[in-house]
Amino acid sequence: MEPKIRTRHPGGKQGVNISKEKYDVIRAALIGCMEAGDELTHTELTRRVGEAVQGRFQGSISWYVEAVKLDLEARRVIERSAGSKPQRYRLVSQ
Repeated sequence: MEPKIRTRHPGGKQGVNISKEKYDVIRAALIGCMEAGDELTHTELTRRVGEAVQGRFQGSISWYVEAVKLDLEARRVIERSAGSKPQRYRLVSQ
């Protein structure tokens, strides 16, 4: 049985159980896409992660990006940029 991780949700809602391996792949790609300091829309983020994992990921990339993005927001690794339309995301300053 493959290891699972329970994601968190920034709104206090219940997260989902997903494969730890898939979580790690999407998390690394998501953070990698944002390391240049870019603030990305959800669409841009999903597209860039899809390009980063193309050919080595099975499953709905957009679904996993959403689940991991919400988890990283809840863990305060990424944040929504205040007042941006459309909503943009960035890494939290450490």
